[in-house]
Amino acid sequence: MAQITLARAAEVLDEYGLLRTSVSSDVRTFDHMTYASNEVTDSTLLVCKGVFKDDYMRDAVSRGVQWYVSDHEFSADVAGPARGLIVSDTRKALAVLAQEFYGHPDRELFTVGITGTKGKSTTVYFAHAILNDYFAHKTALISSVDNCTDGVTYVESDLTTPESLDLYRMLREAVDNGLTHAVIEVSSQAYKVDRVFNLHFDVGAFLNIFPDHISPLEHPSFDDYFKCKRQIIRHSDAMVFGSAIEHRDVIDADLAHAGIPAYFVDASILDRSRIHLDMPGEFNYDNAAVAVKIAELAGVPSTSSSVEAVNHVRISGRMEVFRGTHENDSNVIAVVDYAHNGISVTTLLDYVDSAYAHEHPHITLVTGSAGDKAINRRIDIVKAAENRINRFIFTTEDTNTESIEDICRHMNEAVSNEHVQHEIILDRTTALETAVRDASLQPGLAIVLAIGKGDERWIKVHNKHVPFEGDDKIIQRLLS
Repeated sequence: MAQITLARAAEVLDEYGLLRTSVSSDVRTFDHMTYASNEVTDSTLLVCKGVFKDDYMRDAVSRGVQWYVSDHEFSADVAGPARGLIVSDTRKALAVLAQEFYGHPDRELFTVGITGTKGKSTTVYFAHAILNDYFAHKTALISSVDNCTDGVTYVESDLTTPESLDLYRMLREAVDNGLTHAVIEVSSQAYKVDRVFNLHFDVGAFLNIFPDHISPLEHPSFDDYFKCKRQIIRHSDAMVFGSAIEHRDVIDADLAHAGIPAYFVDASILDRSRIHLDMPGEFNYDNAAVAVKIAELAGVPSTSSSVEAVNHVRISGRMEVFRGTHENDSNVIAVVDYAHNGISVTTLLDYVDSAYAHEHPHITLVTGSAGDKAINRRIDIVKAAENRINRFIFTTEDTNTESIEDICRHMNEAVSNEHVQHEIILDRTTALETAVRDASLQPGLAIVLAIGKGDERWIKVHNKHVPFEGDDKIIQRLLS
């Protein structure tokens, strides 16, 4: 059972130079740990990460909490009898305490971490497919799409990389379920806010790097974004890179300092007589090559039939292609994908060109952009597409606290190609229905690209998940 004593918690925090106060001789043992004030009991160790308001502490005390971890001591009128372990960094404290609380499950697994600007989720799924096949369903998956801690059951995830406490809970579940390997998608934010602090990978992978996630709420600059991504190098025993990754001089310097082996690979390493991906797009063969190399480093021979497990990987909402099945829409092809920035839109349109350019299709792009972050994406999406498509429909995405109208207006006003139609339809379902209906009226092939949401069954508004049918389900409903 997961637990930690007060004395051991203090020792761990002190070992990492995080503890700022001494601790009494209290012999208490905690069998529950959380960062949510409404989940506590009298046997809970509460970690006050982020902006932890006095009202949160009052709520926790009313529920019986007696010890908390914080970067400051709460006043007596707020904390009452509750006492604190005061630390210099609550996020790092949460990570190292979570490792200890769950018994360091990462040490009992062969761990793979995969990062990059685009292709992370797909490569995670490719690597998981090979390892899970070869090691008889004993590989965990932690990604922005799904999590799997028993090698069989997939549950929709909330974050690309979970909070450290949730991450180690899932890794402990994996170990308890008899799993031996884990493949983890690692975001730049995971390093920025220490969700993977002190986590070491047997194999790390770094696919590519492009400007993204740059905003006051994420990374203030590309240098900061790149610096966070590069942390995976010094936290891995070996690295696999996409061969076309940029800024090789910086990466080579990091590798020399880390003193670990590195492999730069692309689709040329694949046996194309054996590898025929169900997922469209030549770029996915580069992702598959990274996954194959990862699997090889994890002990899977390149000659094993398990390598061919990549062929049958399909990810709902990611490069899903639908074709009209009725007489009135047989000219329509729709592609649903999570593309959400300039480079991923470019990659998507490259695929469309390679597959359909000879038919001179009419192309409609249905897109929005996330609110409160990565504002540069909005313009990047427009600039990547405006000279390659016929029509934009700007619509709702995960707007969070920002105005839907403002985001769509910002994108609509960024269109400079006078030959491209562009309009705003705020309701996403209506936007997709309009795109498909109008496409069916075109005289030749018409392609609808629905990007940003994939198979997600919600839209985030004011930090709450509002139920949504999902792009994939809407398109399937319209064309099936």
